[in-house]
Amino acid sequence: MTKELPIPGRARGKIPFAPEGWPFIVPTAILLVVSYIACWTVVSTVLLILLLFLLNFFRDPNHDMPLGDDLFISPANGKVIRAEMMEEGHQRVDIFMNVFDVHVNRAPMAGRISAMDYIPGKFVNADFDHASEENERNRFEMECDNGSKISFTQISGLVARRIVSYVSVGDQLAAGERIGMIRFGSRVNCEIPADYVLNVTVGDKVSAGLSIIARQRKQEVVSDAEV
Repeated sequence: MTKELPIPGRARGKIPFAPEGWPFIVPTAILLVVSYIACWTVVSTVLLILLLFLLNFFRDPNHDMPLGDDLFISPANGKVIRAEMMEEGHQRVDIFMNVFDVHVNRAPMAGRISAMDYIPGKFVNADFDHASEENERNRFEMECDNGSKISFTQISGLVARRIVSYVSVGDQLAAGERIGMIRFGSRVNCEIPADYVLNVTVGDKVSAGLSIIARQRKQEVVSDAEV
């Protein structure tokens, strides 16, 4: 079952673009018009390609999302490059976003932001695993409405030079609510409790607010007769 995702105060209006894109889109569009009027064919062609790229990169569509407080929904659009149990006792799913993916990230579950930790760093290619420890990143911890504690980290990439956050510690979020974006290529790492069953494998394509990354195991109820 799906539902129409509500548009909370930190979300977007009817125009399906992240506001961080307008400082790039508007000047490029103006220069395109000027170059077209001046008959600068080569310049116009380059600017048109650039404008189409920017419109694609900063798109931020509204859509339906899966229902269920036992679901861990993908916080990012991209390709799963890691999905495994860690020695620390949690599961980890890493999602790589190339420059053609939507880069607005979303809360994977409903709950309260209990901690945020921004760490400056390098800009290593986000497809490399060591980027998780070396690159600029922003880590979120959430206390979910269903009692779970999760975390997820925005990590910059080779071209990405800025992580933007829309939320603060203490904010109560709906599942699928927008929490920030990363400009121009990056990754998001998810730490998922061990009592969840992963629903993805390496190589899968996922969509923010749509794809189910994991589902919490149902607790078995033992009746008095079975004790």
